[in-house]
Amino acid sequence: MYSIGWFTTAKGQGSRNLLSAVQDRIARGEIDAKIEFVFLSREPGESPETDKFIDLANSYGIPLVCFSYKKYREFRGAQKGTKVDDLPDWRLDYDREVIKRLSAFPHPELSVMAGYMLVVGPELCGQYNIINLHPAAPGGPAGTWQEVIWKLIDQRAEASGVMMHLVTPELDKGPVVSYCRYPVRGPAFDALWGKIDGKTSIEIKSEDGEANPLFREIRRHGASRELPLIGNTVKAFSSGRVSIKNGVIVDCSGKAIGGYDLTTEIDAEVQNIL
Repeated sequence: MYSIGWFTTAKGQGSRNLLSAVQDRIARGEIDAKIEFVFLSREPGESPETDKFIDLANSYGIPLVCFSYKKYREFRGAQKGTKVDDLPDWRLDYDREVIKRLSAFPHPELSVMAGYMLVVGPELCGQYNIINLHPAAPGGPAGTWQEVIWKLIDQRAEASGVMMHLVTPELDKGPVVSYCRYPVRGPAFDALWGKIDGKTSIEIKSEDGEANPLFREIRRHGASRELPLIGNTVKAFSSGRVSIKNGVIVDCSGKAIGGYDLTTEIDAEVQNIL
């Protein structure tokens, strides 16, 4: 049985949905795998949303390791905010403590960052093969999902996508693991593009903000694919169709690939909800 690790900060409903997306497929027999542990960078009582996540993980019977990043930062006397490119010693020590606390569990073949709000240092990246979701296609815009959409609008893009990439010390720059693409042109989009003709994202933000119909439609198509992509990615790993060898993504024959294309599978899953 394929083994999985899970890393999260559990800030809201989205983190619970991500866990359920994989665990429910495991329960239905669609994925032959087991989540060996959930690591949570908060502790009970830090947030009502976190407590809901803890209840969910417990309901699945998944071992849960809680270690508060906030309390550890305060214990070390560090200021809030972490440099992405040069993690301070106390921050690297936090990762070392995470590794220590997880050492009692079977070493997972794959780990998933699902709503984990911390930058991962080199030692933690070296210890686990961790993958993370990014709301753009390979080669697409960087940033949060909001930043991605505004950049797509400014670029007058024809298509977008969602991908999972290998987590490395360089934020959002690891090799593409899996992805799907979708058009942002056609019947659902063309009239909306027409309404912003000639406008920049700055102008649209000042008028409508994220309530802009084109912004919302791009987000709807992207968000609908995120949970299926995570589920199908884990399924592809557990069935041996894709794996990670020495930091390189390879197919079932061991050939290096630029990511595993799951567009067909994802389109089939979302066609009835779009």
